[in-house]
Amino acid sequence: MADTHKQWLEKLEANSRTKQEQFMNDIAAKLRHPRMYEKPQHPFRGAPDFWNTFEWTEEERIKGFTENFLSVGGHVARLQTMEDAKAYIVNKAEEMSAKYVVRQNEPELAALDLEGSLAESQVSVWNTDADQYWRARAAEADFGIVMADHAVAYTGSVTVLSSPEKGRSVSLLPTVLIIIIPLERLKTRLGEVLVTFDEAGREKLPAGIHFISGPSRSSDIENDLTIGVHGPGIVYALLVG
Repeated sequence: MADTHKQWLEKLEANSRTKQEQFMNDIAAKLRHPRMYEKPQHPFRGAPDFWNTFEWTEEERIKGFTENFLSVGGHVARLQTMEDAKAYIVNKAEEMSAKYVVRQNEPELAALDLEGSLAESQVSVWNTDADQYWRARAAEADFGIVMADHAVAYTGSVTVLSSPEKGRSVSLLPTVLIIIIPLERLKTRLGEVLVTFDEAGREKLPAGIHFISGPSRSSDIENDLTIGVHGPGIVYALLVG
């Protein structure tokens, strides 16, 4: 009985290997490429030298970021000062009748005094009240306001890091997201941002690193595009400086 069972298992394995070979041969034939039996060599690691040295001027970065962010449905405003950013936010809140605003607990945002300027809106500062359920407060918010930690012109992306003062819900859950991007934080390439995380080391990495490239976009297998299902449906990027 043991020999019969062993022979049965060996037969199953042989059949499986035969089917596997047929499957791989079919793929190679369709690709018009000979079968590879050894893993390919990868003599180069990371980006090539010409890409590591590629850099746009400030105006090129502004232009590139703006074009890329607009192309995916975002909005971009070029502003000179943080006071201009404040005026822009106040005008948008009035225009869109924002009743509830949540912002990061960041010094740059505190200096704007949105709490005193948005007379028709209730402004809450993330994680300043231990009795609040902040995720629910963010989900109820009309506006979420954050500072960008980094931005990338070539991909039209903004990086927002998580911390106790900068919960990711502020950028993820409100209906409208406003991101303030100081120009000195706008880089040309994504690699310029990623290297900062490598240099910081694992112990200093934040709980979350979020790359935002315009409003939330979802598409099912029938290619029906829906905006705002998994994040804000409207995103404003304010380039300041």
